Amino acid sequence: MLFFIILILTFGSGYFLPWWVIAIASFLPALFIGKTAAKSFWSGFAAVFIVWTILALFKTIPNDNILAKHVATLFQLPNWILLLLITALIGGIVGGMSALSGVLLKKAFNREQ
Repeated sequence: MLFFIILILTFGSGYFLPWWVIAIASFLPALFIGKTAAKSFWSGFAAVFIVWTILALFKTIPNDNILAKHVATLFQLPNWILLLLITALIGGIVGGMSALSGVLLKKAFNREQ
């Protein structure tokens, strides 16, 4: 459930809002419905990884990967697919750490009560 909520929020905000909104889109659902730290991290990581891969493919395939190839060359990467995977990995880590922060904050406040 948490995975799908983060997936929908990230995909919906991916076109219109800045990149850092994925942190909020992962943090808030995990804060309210997250169960364990591990499940929250992997749900946030997987959802953002998948969405960023899809969004990057939507933007790079129509122009025959011209910009992605040039940026991959700039970073001395062998091809644009590796650039795509590194980008998705960075987004996944941000999403996973945000979801983890949300569920740990929830647990910290529940212990005091």
